[in-house]
Amino acid sequence: MAEPAFSADPAYLADHHRLPRVSVVIPAKNEARNLSHVFATIPAWVDEIVFVDGHSVDDSIAEAERICPSVKIVTQTGWGKGNALRCGFEACSGEIIVMMDADGSTDGAEIGRFVGALMTGADFAKGSRFASGGSSDDITFERHLGNRILSTLVNVLFGTRYTDLCYGYNAFWAQHLPKLELDCDGFEVETVMNVRAAQAGLRIQEIPSHEHSRLHGMSNLHVARDGWRIMRVIVKERISNRGRHQVPLSTETTGQGPAMAVAMRLVPQITLEKSAPKA
Repeated sequence: MAEPAFSADPAYLADHHRLPRVSVVIPAKNEARNLSHVFATIPAWVDEIVFVDGHSVDDSIAEAERICPSVKIVTQTGWGKGNALRCGFEACSGEIIVMMDADGSTDGAEIGRFVGALMTGADFAKGSRFASGGSSDDITFERHLGNRILSTLVNVLFGTRYTDLCYGYNAFWAQHLPKLELDCDGFEVETVMNVRAAQAGLRIQEIPSHEHSRLHGMSNLHVARDGWRIMRVIVKERISNRGRHQVPLSTETTGQGPAMAVAMRLVPQITLEKSAPKA
């Protein structure tokens, strides 16, 4: 008898002992020196790595292909992180999509936490450096203050309880991508995703995450310019009144909770069953 169509329902996953296909999207621009470290942190059971090149002038594409011959290379159609992520999402074949950065700041070893949260009922797993158990080696006082102000503004305007608004480590069920209606090109993309996930009534769970310092190169983030851009986006989203459901943010974190237990039970199984995407 044929297996029924895949379902993200936790009961289905438990009954079928199945981990959904996982795609990891990595947008990058001139990050060739960081890629060997970034790819090495990604678990072998990840099914697909989608590398989105942002018109790099270094050897980013060649380096990605050298490290991981099975990598899916996508060249973004425009400019900016938001555009890169949208291009990457379109190329994903997985049932779960994970977003990582290419500068070494996000640790692929944490992917199990995000997947575990989704497998136990969350629709959108949102990384946080400031939730209990999270931390950062890289954030400056100015960025921390700006993030706090913007997070508070979103929480007041949209009824959320986010502890970290501007962090690029997130995961979600691919079936919910249309509900986010992504249409932005810049660094504001994380804010737009967080706001629209709440407006769409998705079940959101914050995942404590440790942000490492950038390994090599310079960040493309400009605190003042991008901060004002994010502020304008927040106000625009509030005025547009895009959604009407707004489900409160779950306070559970997966560091010691049931989601991590499920992930740790299934990961050894699929490690044996799946072949690694990396060489």
